[in-house]
Amino acid sequence: MKNINIIIELLKKESKSWKYPFVSGWQRVVKSPFTTLISCILSLRTKDETTAKASIRLLKEYNSPEKILKLSTKQIEKLIYPVGFYRTKAKRIKEICRVLIEEYNSKVPDTFDELIKLKGVGRKTANIVMTYGHFKNDYLPIDVHCHRIPNRLGWISTKTPEQTEEALKKILPKRYWYDFNELFVRFGQNICVPVSPFCSKCHIRMYCRRVGVKKSR
Repeated sequence: MKNINIIIELLKKESKSWKYPFVSGWQRVVKSPFTTLISCILSLRTKDETTAKASIRLLKEYNSPEKILKLSTKQIEKLIYPVGFYRTKAKRIKEICRVLIEEYNSKVPDTFDELIKLKGVGRKTANIVMTYGHFKNDYLPIDVHCHRIPNRLGWISTKTPEQTEEALKKILPKRYWYDFNELFVRFGQNICVPVSPFCSKCHIRMYCRRVGVKKSR
């Protein structure tokens, strides 16, 4: 996979021209493992802009387990609406806050195995919290874009995000792990979209095998 380094560096340069939705007010949210965890839970099956706005409404003031537990479930629902499954997520967030207080001294666990014990926290969420909340270097968050694009490029041939995570850890230089998720999510939103990708304006098209691409723009 001699072209991986070239491709990553080209994408970093290309990313400067990509649309990156900025939501006013996010800078007022205290960044921490806790706010990273809650934002990630809100993001499941929800568009990025909707997630960002909901995270701001909830976390700019209620940025700790204790503060959120002072809210009723209905109050949380109102703050996070219209994220997908907002009623279920409101209950889940309260439950996670209770567990963090009672079992982890109000701290978000800083080990992967402890994180996935929290109800509603899967591999992707745990990897994101470990990487962007605790700033650990041994984790590789994989979402739909990070799963689809390496397969489309021909780097790997996997069926699930879990398989992709393991396969990429073997071939992707570790110095790129921290940036990989954000870079490929943005690439997947702006250029390498799921259906009819914009191959004509992609700077790495000469390195792409276009696996499974039937139509492009």
